[in-house]
Amino acid sequence: MTADAMRAVDEMTRRYLTDFPVEAARKIEELEAGEVIEAVARQPATVLAPVWAHLLPDIAARLLAAMPDPLADRLVEELQPGQATRILACMPEKARLARIERLEPAIRDELRTVASYPPDTAGRLMNPGVAVFRRDISVGQLLQQLGQAGMLTARALFLVDDANRLTGKAPLQDVALATKDTTLADLELPISVSVGPLDPLDEVTRAFEVFRILDLPVLDSEGIFLGAVTHDDLARTVQENATTDILTMVGAGREEKALSSPLLTVRRRMPWLQINLLTAFLAAAVVGLFESTIAQVTALAVLLPVVAGQSGNAGAQALAVTMRGLALREITVRQWMRVVRKEVLAGLMNGIAIAVTCGIGVYVWSQSPGLVVVITTSMILAMVAAGFAGALIPIVLTRLGQDPATSSSIILTTVTDIAGFFSFLGIATALMVFL
Repeated sequence: MTADAMRAVDEMTRRYLTDFPVEAARKIEELEAGEVIEAVARQPATVLAPVWAHLLPDIAARLLAAMPDPLADRLVEELQPGQATRILACMPEKARLARIERLEPAIRDELRTVASYPPDTAGRLMNPGVAVFRRDISVGQLLQQLGQAGMLTARALFLVDDANRLTGKAPLQDVALATKDTTLADLELPISVSVGPLDPLDEVTRAFEVFRILDLPVLDSEGIFLGAVTHDDLARTVQENATTDILTMVGAGREEKALSSPLLTVRRRMPWLQINLLTAFLAAAVVGLFESTIAQVTALAVLLPVVAGQSGNAGAQALAVTMRGLALREITVRQWMRVVRKEVLAGLMNGIAIAVTCGIGVYVWSQSPGLVVVITTSMILAMVAAGFAGALIPIVLTRLGQDPATSSSIILTTVTDIAGFFSFLGIATALMVFL
C-alpha cells in the first residue's frame, strides 16, 4: 500500500472512530486483537479514548496490553479516572502496577486514590476482574469470547448495555443448555440486589443473607459494573474479622500474628494487661470487704470461684450473641432495652436451673442448709447481672462510637467478678447466723 493510500485509510479510520465511538467499540469487540492493533496503532490517543471508554473492560485491557507502551500509556492518561481504573483492574497485578508507574505523577496519584477503598467495604471485597458481556450477543459468540480470552466469570454472567451499565444476569446452567443462536438477552434475569463500592461489610453480608445469592454485583453511582463480591470472598473476610475480633476482645492487637516478634506482642498486650490488673484489684477489694466473713466460714473461699466462674461464662455468652447481632445488623442500638430484657430473663432462668443443681451438690458436700441458700441465691443474682452486663457493654460501646469488640471481655470479666463476689459474700454476711 502506498503512503497516500495508507494516509487515506488512517483518515477514514480516524473519522469513523471519532464520529461513531459506540459502533466502533462494538466492532472492535468482534475482531482479533492483532487486527485491532494494526488498525488503531497510528491513531492518536485522543481519538481512541472515547472508543476505549465503551469497550468491555476485559477486552479493553487485553488490547491495551498488546499496544506499544507509549500509545497505551497516553491512552490511559486520556481516559477518565473511573474508566481507566475499571480497565486496569482487569490486567494482571504486575502489569497493572508497571503501567501505572509509567504515568504522569498527578494522574498516577489520582488513579491510586480512585482505585483505593476503605477496609471492610464492598469495593475492597469485590473482584474487579469478573467479566461482563453484551446482552445482545449470541451464546455462540459468548463461547468464542470465553475460549479466546479465558475470562474470569461469576456463577452467573453479568450483562451490560452499550454504556456498560448492568442490566441483568444470565445463569450459567441456562447458557449451557441454550442453542448457539440464542441471545443472552433471551436468558436474562433481573438483578435482585446490588451494592455500591463504599457500602460497608454488614450491608454486603445482609444482601447475601436476605437474597440468598452467590455473587453480588458492585455498581458505581451511574449503574456501571465495577466488579462482584463472591460468597467465598465474603466468607473468608468474615472469618478473618471474626478471628480479629477474638484478639481484640482479649486485648491482643489486630496486627499481631502467631509468629510476630516478642516486642510487638508485648507492645500490643501490655496496656490491656495493666488495665486488667487494675480491674482485678477492684475485684480483690470487694473480697477484702468480707475478709472477716471468709475467716469465720472457710467454705466460702472454696465456693467463691464457682459463682464467679458461672457468671463469667454466662456473661460471655450474652456478649457474643449481642456482638454478633450488632455486626450482622440483626439489632440496633435503639433496641437495647429488648436485648437487655431478653438476656436478663435468660440469666434468671439459667440461674435458677444452675442454682438448683449447685444447691444439691453443696448440700451433699457441706450438709449446711444455710450455705445452700447463700450459694443458690447469689448464683441467680450473679447470672442475672452477667446477662445484663453481657448485653449492655457492646451496645454502650457502639453508642459511644467505639468498636464493641475492643477488649469488651476485660470489662465484662470485671463486672461479673465484682457482681459474683459481692452477691455471694454479701448474702453470706447477712445470713451468717445460719452458717
